[in-house]
Amino acid sequence: MYSQEFYNKLLAMALKNGGDYADIFIEDTNDTVLLFDSGKVKSINTGLIAGAGIRVIMGGKSVYLYASNADESKLLGLAETVSQAVKYDKTGNLGDLNPIQAKISHDIKILPSSVNLKDKLDILSRADAAARDHSSLIDEVMVRYWDNSQKVTVATSEGRLINDTRIRTRLAVTAVGVDGDKKETGFFGPGKALGFELFDKYTPEAIAQEAARIALVSLEAGAAPQGKMPVVMDNAFGGVIFHEACGHALEATAVADNASVFCGKMGQQIANTVVTAVDDGTLPNEWGSQSFDDEAMETRKNVLIEDGILKSYMVDKLGSMKMDHPVTGSGRKQSYKFAPTSRMTNTFIAPGESSLDEMIATIDNGIYCKNMGGGSVNPPTTDFNFAVAEAYLIKNGKIDRPVKGASLIGKGSDILMNIEMVGKNLDYGTGMCGSRSGSIPANVGQPPIKVTGLVVGGQEG
Repeated sequence: MYSQEFYNKLLAMALKNGGDYADIFIEDTNDTVLLFDSGKVKSINTGLIAGAGIRVIMGGKSVYLYASNADESKLLGLAETVSQAVKYDKTGNLGDLNPIQAKISHDIKILPSSVNLKDKLDILSRADAAARDHSSLIDEVMVRYWDNSQKVTVATSEGRLINDTRIRTRLAVTAVGVDGDKKETGFFGPGKALGFELFDKYTPEAIAQEAARIALVSLEAGAAPQGKMPVVMDNAFGGVIFHEACGHALEATAVADNASVFCGKMGQQIANTVVTAVDDGTLPNEWGSQSFDDEAMETRKNVLIEDGILKSYMVDKLGSMKMDHPVTGSGRKQSYKFAPTSRMTNTFIAPGESSLDEMIATIDNGIYCKNMGGGSVNPPTTDFNFAVAEAYLIKNGKIDRPVKGASLIGKGSDILMNIEMVGKNLDYGTGMCGSRSGSIPANVGQPPIKVTGLVVGGQEG
């Protein structure tokens, strides 16, 4: 966007009063959000986000300032203002900027910007019709379409200069089933780092029918039991519990501030030996993937847990300085309005050796969770409480009737040790992850897993 000489000038200005490190982040983002509700278009929103931020890190602390629509004069003013906020007795070396080419590409076949609005709206109407056609019991349908194209430039005082384009597309359907005085909701919302070709992989009809199916299952479900029992969690979005209850506790955001149960446990066993967990931002075209993080580092495959042993944390630049741990390509943020911090990309439990049927067959009385809902987590302790969107009783080694109202209650650090079996068929679920640096696209994932002795909250009956 600007010359290397100009970026060098900005970095030198930012560091003129000291600092260990400085970086510049420039963003130009276009997105489209469409909402279809009650059989008609409810909203059409298109937006442009443009701005820049400059950061200086010194002695384990940082200063970050940003401005919208930053031209050269505004960037020079930002660099000067940042430098005035720093009073530090040493200055890191300012390396010559070296443009870095991406090693991992996420090929896009159909740019969302090349698709006219009529064709995007047609996707929504097709999904709405498919959900309603699935059953006469489907009473309400809401469809949300989102595409995003983010172009960023990052320059660092360590000499790294990158340009990266991130394109993502998602369609989410919420279907409401009504039968007499019973009303239940189903949701399905896949997304990928793809363009409009997403709908070759997931047709709007298939997305809508899955949301409607989940709603109908809940309509016929009885009350969930409660108590401590074995639980089988299915693949894909089942990985949300690992993401929330364990993943955040492995980020430098928590570890560097001694606010994680996993502090000081590198090389120790923190999970059953059947558990290997990974965060991998390089997976082609996955929702949480990108070529570089927001600190100009290449994303990478980070093995967090291997055969139950803690192998790595997810570490950004500031966390690296605090922890004396190498950066892991994990510095991410929502936009130029946030300073980056350590964040997940595509985080999942790796495939094991068991099948879903084998897991079910080992249980006389338990719960099979096919789809997870939302929940809450206390990051320092990893205590969690998650709703189950679709669940079934397991009786005598077989899946029995559907149940509703189930929730899973436990501690992330405990659940890791209590994973007894891990399945073969890994899949991913699409989500938005909120933390200190804003809301970012992040995949959760796992194969089916069996957990012994998990507390299930529910209803008697």
